[in-house]
Amino acid sequence: MENRGTLTARVTGIDPSLREEDVLLPIDYDLTATAKRTRIDGIAVLTKDRFVVYENGEKKEEIPLSDIGEVAFRKGIGCCFIEYSLKSGGWHILCRSDGQYLDFYAAAAREISRYLEGKEISYEYEAEVNHRCPKCGRQFRPGSNVCEHCVDKKQYILRLWKIAKPYHYLIYISIVFYFLIALANLIPPRINRILVDDYIKAAEMPKLAGFVAVILLMFAVRILTGGLSMIRSVLLIRTGQRITVTLREMVFDKIQKMSIQRISKRTAGELMNRVSGDTNELSRFISNDFGAMVEQIFILLAVGIYLFSYDWRLALMIIVPTPIVMVSFRLFHSFMRHVFHRSWQLDSRESSILHDTFSGIRVVKAFGMEKKEIARFDKASSDLRDTRILTEHFFAKIEPFLNFLMGIGEYFLLYYVGSKIIGGEMTLGEMSQFSAYVGIIYGPLRWLSWLPRRLTRTMTSVVKIFDVLDETVDVADRENAVDHRIDGTITLDDVSFGYDKTQYVLKHISAEIKPGEMVGIVGKSGVGKSTLINLVMRMYDVTEGAIRIDGIDIRDISQESLRSQIGVVLQETFLFSGTVYDNIAYAKPTATRDEVITAAKIAGAHSFIMKLPNAYNTKVGERGQTLSGGERQRVAIARALLHNPRILILDEATASLDTETEKQIQDALQQLIADRTTLAIAHRLSTLRNATRILVLDKGELAEMGTHEELMRRKGIYYGLVMAQRQMSKMPAKDREKSAS
Repeated sequence: MENRGTLTARVTGIDPSLREEDVLLPIDYDLTATAKRTRIDGIAVLTKDRFVVYENGEKKEEIPLSDIGEVAFRKGIGCCFIEYSLKSGGWHILCRSDGQYLDFYAAAAREISRYLEGKEISYEYEAEVNHRCPKCGRQFRPGSNVCEHCVDKKQYILRLWKIAKPYHYLIYISIVFYFLIALANLIPPRINRILVDDYIKAAEMPKLAGFVAVILLMFAVRILTGGLSMIRSVLLIRTGQRITVTLREMVFDKIQKMSIQRISKRTAGELMNRVSGDTNELSRFISNDFGAMVEQIFILLAVGIYLFSYDWRLALMIIVPTPIVMVSFRLFHSFMRHVFHRSWQLDSRESSILHDTFSGIRVVKAFGMEKKEIARFDKASSDLRDTRILTEHFFAKIEPFLNFLMGIGEYFLLYYVGSKIIGGEMTLGEMSQFSAYVGIIYGPLRWLSWLPRRLTRTMTSVVKIFDVLDETVDVADRENAVDHRIDGTITLDDVSFGYDKTQYVLKHISAEIKPGEMVGIVGKSGVGKSTLINLVMRMYDVTEGAIRIDGIDIRDISQESLRSQIGVVLQETFLFSGTVYDNIAYAKPTATRDEVITAAKIAGAHSFIMKLPNAYNTKVGERGQTLSGGERQRVAIARALLHNPRILILDEATASLDTETEKQIQDALQQLIADRTTLAIAHRLSTLRNATRILVLDKGELAEMGTHEELMRRKGIYYGLVMAQRQMSKMPAKDREKSAS
């Protein structure tokens, strides 16, 4: 897709009467408006007062904006398009393209709609649409400016080193130990030479004391090396675990700061893999591979210096295959990175399936879907297995060849030492020492030749970790956010919101809710009721307009201060795995036992809790599945009441309760709403009779507002909803079920 400047230049070239400043929004398209996928070269242009459409270098039509009613973005089968309605009636396609323009068309339709409402065109959408890697062209993740395929991994290593700054002293001490161990490894071959030449192959009978001293010296060196290795390992394990914990805390903290919208775009298995799997991989590298790498480099340098000083030609023969091996791994780097990335994705998918299946085990069993879930898990496991087999097959095929290359120097060694001994230029002890050093140097060479494989696996995890850490927090506290004690006034000032660029869920909602009011929010499913209360809690930020509490924009209030004064009972009741008492006290960890019990009594939960096997100490199981839906909801209400909020939000809070229990809770809630502002979404509209006011949403807009009596007299949308429910309640149970179906 061409950028706005290029498209504008093309339009003014086609139509000289159109000035550059007249072009507000040019839209490229490549399909005709008909159902056929006929390719064309088209540009639709929004000007100050009309649409102008060009096809194949010629002006096709003009549509005055005064004739247009609405503009909408639509998705078709393999295509997307922008269409407009005429005030005289009928919808018409403005421009149509295949799926590659989807994001741009959605944003363009949104901006055109804003312009028709009298607002300025915002070109911020260009950054969203063109949010791609400049190198490979891949779309960046939402909130990320880093392409994990093209990122400079050296930067991540430097950042990781900065994160590990508190533990640098442990790493430096470990390196000293590695240096000492490398020096200690040079001693045994020298002792072995003395043992062979001066004692085993000596011309005269050697003294026993000297022989024993040499043996004891070898034993002492072995003990020294083992002791140094033990201390070094302990230091690195501590370092690795501390860095791992630090990273886990950073990743977990960042995930907690993400908005619900961002978190919902990732699977639970993926997030768990970032927090646990990737940090564990890094811990293994620090504790094992990093130390081994340092040790092998020191040994390689020490032995290499000795061999080059002894005979530089032979030393070159021994190490000459190493660059070939390293170049080979460099050539395979792209493949290795791809398969490790693929393996990571499949591992996350497998974890997500396990999480979903175990969390929803009741649903799985209720629908008899055990075999399907087993098949789904087997498919994920098989894909992961195949990817790992592919990886291991690849290395199994090239490993013998590379090992052969690495071992070529051994044949030169045999010829060299053999000819020296035959010529009397080398003793058996010298041969033993030289062969030992050559054997030692092959260890580091072989280990370092496989280092790229280990680094690729580790860097895959490092990139995944920093991908989360670098993600932009879209719902963040402002720099000067305040801690405000809420009085209870809520102002909705021309609030519009959309989860994505395609359409608004809420449009131009304006209302003022006074302290102590109980305001009901009603409407058909999907009109944005839950979205509205989520915006009040600032789970999302409004797209346009503002929400104010006590006259302060909630974006200027710290999220901790805001949410600590809001009590919530959501439509989807969630209880943590633990006791009933722990779940109620979750809202106020410092609460006394009497406060917890009082909240449970007000919520109508105390009576059923006391009938449980261990009363308040009864375990509720994961997600509270040992309790019924109504029991879980009463515990959730008790949790919200214990919070003693300034603003109380009830999202279908009594939907799972029987009529008698609902009445008890409604009576109890009446005692609470007098001193706090309450927003209530109710399934049964009869429960809102006592609401101070009722907001009626329709098609994302505020259609009606007033008391129950006022709205009933108006005989509008609310009246229709109430009468429909009354009619349903009068039906026999059998007819109600048939009507609902």
